[in-house]
Amino acid sequence: MPEQGFLASLFDVEFKSLITTKVIKVLYILSMIVIGLAALAFVGAAFANSVAGGLIVLLIVAPLMALLYLIYVRVLLEIVIAVFRIMETNTELVTLQRAHGGGGPGPGVAAPPPPPPPPPPPPSTPPQPQAGPPETQPPPPPAA
Repeated sequence: MPEQGFLASLFDVEFKSLITTKVIKVLYILSMIVIGLAALAFVGAAFANSVAGGLIVLLIVAPLMALLYLIYVRVLLEIVIAVFRIMETNTELVTLQRAHGGGGPGPGVAAPPPPPPPPPPPPSTPPQPQAGPPETQPPPPPAA
């Protein structure tokens, strides 16, 4: 499928083209800005209470909290990207399998188990003589 532009993808009501992978960088940058502004507001509030508390928040608490929130946002966004990459890879694999005529079960269907092996052949034994009357020789021809 050809790649659509951002606005075309945005208004695609059939969701054939996804925009998440296109806007993830913008979301991360916006998250960094919001976390930075929240840290500054927290430092400002701490300085409004007391200078000593403001210094502690400025040097220790705000940077640590901002770092933890940034890590949290990054991990969440990476999970989203990983899900989309898995989906794209699976789509490519299905396309390749169909192109090569690969039969097999459809998605979500387990493959049938292999057939059981044939039974082993019976053990070979030498032929046994049949029980019956002993062999006798024909009687000699009568003398003339």
